Amino acid sequence: MTPFIAEILGTMVMILLGNGVVANVNLKGTIGNNSGWIVVTSAWAFAVFVGVTIAGPVSGAHLNPVVTLGLALIGKFSWDLVPTYILGEMIGAMLGAFLVWLSHKEHFAATEDEGAKLACFSTEPAIKNNLSNLISEAIATFVLIFSIFYIAGPSLQIAADTNAVIGLGTIGALPVAIVVWAIGLSLGGTTGYAINPARDLGPRIMHAILPIKGSSNWGYAWIPIIGPIIGASLAAALYLSLN
Repeated sequence: MTPFIAEILGTMVMILLGNGVVANVNLKGTIGNNSGWIVVTSAWAFAVFVGVTIAGPVSGAHLNPVVTLGLALIGKFSWDLVPTYILGEMIGAMLGAFLVWLSHKEHFAATEDEGAKLACFSTEPAIKNNLSNLISEAIATFVLIFSIFYIAGPSLQIAADTNAVIGLGTIGALPVAIVVWAIGLSLGGTTGYAINPARDLGPRIMHAILPIKGSSNWGYAWIPIIGPIIGASLAAALYLSLN
């Protein structure tokens, strides 16, 4: 498995499980219909855990263009690899969204609410105000990226000047999942916390392509792209100023 394929597969599974829980909660006739926000935020956190578990050993599991961008901005990732990673993340997000539709096809057909169906692919603001929505996405993404910069594996001092890194296996994916869970519970209610341009744009493209009635709301689509880029850039700037 190459880093490119790892980013595709990790992002695909993350979107399948993350947008899958939205479909389970929103779509008519599912067993999980109307089960609520705590279900959505919890499953999204676990979706990130699973995606990072799959891709982590090979690509580092960015699964998000602004993670890739942020790490490049602080000098911890090669700019030469940025386009490849972002392409993999976009492809993975689109494939994951397609699988959500495929697995819930009958429920999409049974659901009349076009907004509920779009929410299974992309984010929408609770109260539409472009500036406020942009700020919300930037703040939430800042928390995500700044936290990721400071997540480090544990080590054990084996000599005065030597530390041995302690491998945690798949449990090493847990810190990022907890950060995403906290963001969803605390900050996600304003815009649906995209905090990931590929997570919103890739599935929104699939919504427009697949035979689903309703607008894809392209007028809002720039906010889950620009907001996270702003948030990641601010996180990188602060990190560089402190280190």
